[in-house]
Amino acid sequence: MNSISHIKLTPSSTIKEALKIIDSGAMQIAIVTDEKNTLIGTITDGDIRRGLLNGLDLQSCIESIIHTNPTVAKISDTKEEILKKALAKKLHQIPIVDDENRVIGIKEIEEFIQPTMKNNKVVLMVGGLGTRLRPLTENTPKPMLMVGNKPILQTIVEKFAEYGFTNIVMCVNYKSHMIQDYFKDGSAFGVSIEYILENQRMGTAGALSLLSSSPKESFFVMNGDLLTNVNFEHLYHYHLSNNAMATMCVREYDFQVPYGVVNIEEGKILSIQEKPVHKFFVSAGIYMLNPKAIAYIEKDTFFDMPTLFEKLIQQGENALSFPIREYWLDIGRMEEYERANMEYKDVF
Repeated sequence: MNSISHIKLTPSSTIKEALKIIDSGAMQIAIVTDEKNTLIGTITDGDIRRGLLNGLDLQSCIESIIHTNPTVAKISDTKEEILKKALAKKLHQIPIVDDENRVIGIKEIEEFIQPTMKNNKVVLMVGGLGTRLRPLTENTPKPMLMVGNKPILQTIVEKFAEYGFTNIVMCVNYKSHMIQDYFKDGSAFGVSIEYILENQRMGTAGALSLLSSSPKESFFVMNGDLLTNVNFEHLYHYHLSNNAMATMCVREYDFQVPYGVVNIEEGKILSIQEKPVHKFFVSAGIYMLNPKAIAYIEKDTFFDMPTLFEKLIQQGENALSFPIREYWLDIGRMEEYERANMEYKDVF
């Protein structure tokens, strides 16, 4: 996803300014926003030509020629959803907006065919015992369980590679040789893999203190037992555009009380709610961190990710949430493993 700073206009801009943007850039489009970066519309060469034919000149305001209903993609859209929208309208690029219709960036569709390689590290936590999936995990580490005729971990690696994130670090422990023997240096999967052995349980954040070198750019951290279609590039740009120290992907979780809930005050019944549904946001096990966040992690001790976020919040750092609406499944129990195998073909 590319920045729109060099192709951005306001409704008061002139046709001459719009032409300069369109002619000087490879995208052949201008994005019109208000002062809050909310999308108003787009302008192409065709819009300008129609305006000139209707009597406008180069000093005329662009307001009357703005295409106010352009095709856009949400920041939560998957790669497949964005590609489908763009191909349906024969678009070469498509603006990406957040839930408030603010422009996050613009995506060139050709990049889906040949994604730009990025240097950001992807740290995968794959050392867990998987005790709740025994006996399946007695001889196999959980990330190597087969879903869709391939290990869970292979799907994760391939999804990151689709977005150009190929610099993989795997934090291993339980039966680590099986993971290393399968993936080796990662070249067979189009990525580069480094392995870090946890000799003791370090926690999701604690393991980051074992990195051979501190990341120079913001990096991903993800549990190795998840299947998701989240758009990793959108997460990356959301994290950067909001200048976050840490970003946590969250998932809405509904819990229905199986009984009628009676609200009482001083013995008097005020109301009765029949089987109410409570909604929560839970951690999805996917994070993006600024390299400076590592300084908040205690060394040589167990340190989980919630503890890191709590510490960052206490220190006044910018800790954000990134809601996931795409497919997401935490394969922690047998019923989830069975569900993953049933859904895999349709989703992936």
